[in-house]
Amino acid sequence: MLAAALLLPGVQALADEPPQGGSISLRYLDYADRQSGLDRIRAHSPSIAVTAPVASDWSIEGTLTADDVSGASPRYHTAVSGASHMQDERKAGDIAVTRYFRRGTLTAGAAYSTEHDYVSRALSLNGTVSSEDNNTTWTFGIAGSRDRIDPVNHVVVDEHKRTLSILAGVTRVLTPNDIGQLTLTRTNGNGYFNDPYKLFDNRPRSRRQNTVLLRWNHFVDSTGGTSRLSYRYYSDSFRIRAHTLSGEYVQPLGGGWSIVPELRLYTQSAAYFYYDPVYDGTLGPPFPPGFASADPNRLSSPDQRLSGFGAATAGLKVQREIGKLWTVDVKVEGYEQRGNWRLFHDGSPGLAPLHARIFQVGLTRRW
Repeated sequence: MLAAALLLPGVQALADEPPQGGSISLRYLDYADRQSGLDRIRAHSPSIAVTAPVASDWSIEGTLTADDVSGASPRYHTAVSGASHMQDERKAGDIAVTRYFRRGTLTAGAAYSTEHDYVSRALSLNGTVSSEDNNTTWTFGIAGSRDRIDPVNHVVVDEHKRTLSILAGVTRVLTPNDIGQLTLTRTNGNGYFNDPYKLFDNRPRSRRQNTVLLRWNHFVDSTGGTSRLSYRYYSDSFRIRAHTLSGEYVQPLGGGWSIVPELRLYTQSAAYFYYDPVYDGTLGPPFPPGFASADPNRLSSPDQRLSGFGAATAGLKVQREIGKLWTVDVKVEGYEQRGNWRLFHDGSPGLAPLHARIFQVGLTRRW
């Protein structure tokens, strides 16, 4: 998430200028997923975001979010027991200050979030430099985070995780109707990466992550709409390799209305220490095969998120501008994940499909 926060919010290549006015946005997100007929996780997330110009060459923006999460979380693979019910609240905030120059920007940001068993702090610095004709923009960024983990089951006490991310990118106006972008991100992390609430979850204490992101926006003269396509390649030291292909189309309808259908396809390989739900013949689940004679400290994980799988997300956003000052939008998404949807290699067998529904509504007031 930290690396994603470094990325440009959209494909653009014109030199940034201070906002002419401010805005305040209220948003609400409702998430629910299910598996094998079981309602699993439910999350409610209201947030507020403010952007405001300061003097003539500065702007400030900030976001406050509160998440309420509850449900049944698998202890291993897709197995859920009565003791695995969870309830948590997360409060998070971030702030960023931007200085605008004739051909570039410099942004400093800070973020903080807290849960009953997890605290995260992050700092970031991002900059852009544009060419003299404003057709090309180079982007750079650096960010670091420090997390503290104190699970309620006391598997570990006062554990930490640290990450450092660097980003470099270029955005280019290709034609009067096309803009392209290439972004490279590298993240190095050290510390505690385990899920303390999953049995036999023992991961490496370091993780190296690489991301290549390609974006292309195209304006369609005949319809007045804009297509937004992107491809993302991800690899890490857990030996996960992932591909994401996404597309959306923004179509104005007149009267301030617009619709945005979108589709996202995802596939990943399994981490090298992930083990499928095939258990030791003597000990049974959740013990991995050969557990009794193996090193008890060996790397292993039954976390479904580290398995090989494919996923698809389909969504639709409807937006309405009311006058010059108000905007209302509603978005609905459906997500499904299956092991046999994995491309390029075999998916992880024996896992139940995961289904999720995401609903979002937002209200923005400009001044």
